[in-house]
Amino acid sequence: MDDRGRQEVRVLVFAASLREDSTNSRLARIAATALELLGATIDYATMREFDSPSYDQDVEDSEGIPAGAAELRRRLEAADAFVIASPEYNAAMPGMLKNSIDWASPFRPQPFNGRHCMLLSASPSMVGGNRGLWSLRVPLEHLGARVYPDMFSLAQAPAQLTADGQLASQEVHERLVTTLSSFLDIVEATRHYPCARKAWVEFLGEQPSPATSRAE
Repeated sequence: MDDRGRQEVRVLVFAASLREDSTNSRLARIAATALELLGATIDYATMREFDSPSYDQDVEDSEGIPAGAAELRRRLEAADAFVIASPEYNAAMPGMLKNSIDWASPFRPQPFNGRHCMLLSASPSMVGGNRGLWSLRVPLEHLGARVYPDMFSLAQAPAQLTADGQLASQEVHERLVTTLSSFLDIVEATRHYPCARKAWVEFLGEQPSPATSRAE
């Protein structure tokens, strides 16, 4: 048990932006620090580590899955949960993130399935990139990730971030920490307390078979 009273929880945190000092990279670092203070063990990554060429089944068949997607799988499998800070590109998720998800999904066991996820975003707009998070929920939930219902979107992000990479508003910071803490509670309970675990079955076809059913 952590000295702050929390059972061990391992969380992968990364921003879905290739730019090192993007607003979403800064938000991901803020979230990673907050999660660590809340008692989680953090694996902080960058999108560059997971970037892959455009998905091409001919490439997959002839060369296998690229190193970036393999690294994403490895880091997911080492974690109990993951947090993504994702920018909004034309009211949707970044193409490079969707591409990495597509490349990592053929692995078996499938690395997103059953892992808890929380989504963050930051944007200069008044909606804070929230529309992109709604599009990101679709493939993650389809792959079995347990996407936390509450999302955190930082509107007018350049004005909300200080020069040293912190949130300018203490109230906004407290809201982020409260949301992250509630997310960790769910992850901790699922990992360590059997009474919080629920078996579920997703039925994807008219006739149950290993190809059409997924059970945990």
